[in-house]
Amino acid sequence: MSYSVGQVAGFAGVTVRTLHHYDEIGLLRPGARSAAGHRRYDDADLDRLQRILFYRELGFPLEEVAVLLDDPDIDPQAHLRRQHQLLSDRIERLRKMAAAVEQAMEARKMGINLTPEEKFEVFGDFDPDEHQEEVEQRWGNTEAYKESQRRAASYTKEDWKRIQEEADDLSNRFVALMGAGTPPTSEAAMDLAEEHRQGIGRNHYECGYEMHACLGRMYVSDHRFTENIDKAGPGLAVYLRDAILANAERHGQEASDGS
Repeated sequence: MSYSVGQVAGFAGVTVRTLHHYDEIGLLRPGARSAAGHRRYDDADLDRLQRILFYRELGFPLEEVAVLLDDPDIDPQAHLRRQHQLLSDRIERLRKMAAAVEQAMEARKMGINLTPEEKFEVFGDFDPDEHQEEVEQRWGNTEAYKESQRRAASYTKEDWKRIQEEADDLSNRFVALMGAGTPPTSEAAMDLAEEHRQGIGRNHYECGYEMHACLGRMYVSDHRFTENIDKAGPGLAVYLRDAILANAERHGQEASDGS
């Protein structure tokens, strides 16, 4: 069976002009001609065209494609093995490119739409991007982190300002309790700790009592958190931790402070 140039162009998704060019340069000569001199392609021609298009898709110049296809030492099976290897290599390169794009996307999510000026307006002198790499290393594989990133991707500057204002208001109320001498184990302090936990769940990720207790300990064990929290009032990080642990125990979660 043979096929016209128009049929082959339709099969392969190329133009008739392309097939004419391949014929003219000797890359793909049709196996026969009709009585009227029109090109007719057989199954062997289609196989060769398939290999040509494969190498072209991988970026090989036509001259190199011709050398590859006309090498007498390479049989059809060898071509398939070579194509498989080239495809595997390309898939791996594309996978790495996709991973790089994903990393770039993630890197933009904290303050996605925020300019440096806007980030300062929202967060003050605390830059969340500064700790992004460490956060990814420590929690990047957790569902909580992934959920937080999904939510952050949709937040605008106004959303971040609202979240920061809520956090500042909560800090101020904790400081007021401290100033009044109210113990962190009091109902009032535990209620604020519960509000703190619910705010994390509302704005960032689902935060159970065990996870909340872990966060509370980290606020004291990691001096960077301690220093940032204590800007609202000296000793707030410890007070917040103790209130969080007391609230966790109030809800049936064992939450020793590790001391």
